[in-house]
Amino acid sequence: MSAVDSVLARIPQPYRALAIRHRELLKFGVVGAITFFIDTGIFYALKLTILSPKPVTSKVIAVLAATLVSYVLNREWSFRTRGGRQRYHEAMLYFVISGIGVGFYSAPLWISRYLLHLQTPFTTRLVEEIADFTSGQIIGLLVGMAFRWWAFRKWVFPAEQPEPHSSPPRDHTLAR
Repeated sequence: MSAVDSVLARIPQPYRALAIRHRELLKFGVVGAITFFIDTGIFYALKLTILSPKPVTSKVIAVLAATLVSYVLNREWSFRTRGGRQRYHEAMLYFVISGIGVGFYSAPLWISRYLLHLQTPFTTRLVEEIADFTSGQIIGLLVGMAFRWWAFRKWVFPAEQPEPHSSPPRDHTLAR
């Protein structure tokens, strides 16, 4: 029995049907959780060490690293039944969409730091850290994840189109 089957077996029946119906979204969420920890770990490792004066740069690097892992996991697990594009085309679209997503992920942190001035010396270090986590790791994550979910399903891993219905052949002869 696979890990997914074993988890599904433990879910009560009414919720099991819901989980099966929304399995791509749940898998996307699991991938998001994994990459959240990668993103957060890299973000704070950089922000608290070599890139301490550049939190937005730290965030961009962290998101890019998490995006690489995300592509592999989403391609091989979340959206494995979708697609049909050649890998290089799919990967290019994935990274273009993810590049746009970096803007969505980073914008709340940029707004918090540079428009609202939630940084030292304008506020305490504790408020700065809470604002950075809230804007960069929660708000940015939610906004970026919603955009990426929509864009990946629409452009990167579209559902395979059903065969177009063939219309009956036309009679091109003139009626007499």
